[in-house]
Amino acid sequence: MLLAIPDLLSGAEAADIRAALEAADWVDGGVTAGAQSGGVKHNRQLPEGSALARALGERVLDALARSPLFLSAALPLKTFPPLFNRYGPGESFGLHVDNAIRAVPGTPVRLRTDLSATLFLSEPDSYEGGELLIEDSYGAQAVKLPAGHMILYPAKSLHRVETVTSGTRLASFFWLQSMVRDDGERALLFDLDQSIQALAASQGLQHPEVVRLTGVYHNLVRRFADS
Repeated sequence: MLLAIPDLLSGAEAADIRAALEAADWVDGGVTAGAQSGGVKHNRQLPEGSALARALGERVLDALARSPLFLSAALPLKTFPPLFNRYGPGESFGLHVDNAIRAVPGTPVRLRTDLSATLFLSEPDSYEGGELLIEDSYGAQAVKLPAGHMILYPAKSLHRVETVTSGTRLASFFWLQSMVRDDGERALLFDLDQSIQALAASQGLQHPEVVRLTGVYHNLVRRFADS
């Protein structure tokens, strides 16, 4: 399932993070690339574990925790600390797939990357190129969202970032281990949850069908969830 999460950050929040990043020191983005992706990754990255990366990452994590749409779609169990990257003119990230397992530096935590997320921090009219192309069963989907909007997609997907030809593309990116590892099962649960919420909005939380379907949803989570 490929899903846009609109307004994860407000325009003001995105602009504040963008201002902090524009004044930051950057390193070669290859520091977090795997063996295959390292050869096609040409961008810059905020140093992983730096004070600024941690502070801005906490703001992103707080925003995720406030988003019912994200929680419904991802059913997150573990979240990799958000990273931040920068693409200037001539920079790109060729076709690759994300590593299946990620270790959180400086901790014993390892997570399975079920989902990848990109949170756009630059307004789309401020740079040319830089589309995130994600290959799914319907072909390559080009994604270039407003600042503060996020795209969530299966980490198993082949994807790439097109060459930026002018301007600067700033974004946060990270991975999630879901309580439900199978993308098809997560999609079914998401559709059911969204339908329950729509029915509850029109009929009330105590409507018998809302109560019954809520029970079905939670029993399916019990069946599908790893933890």
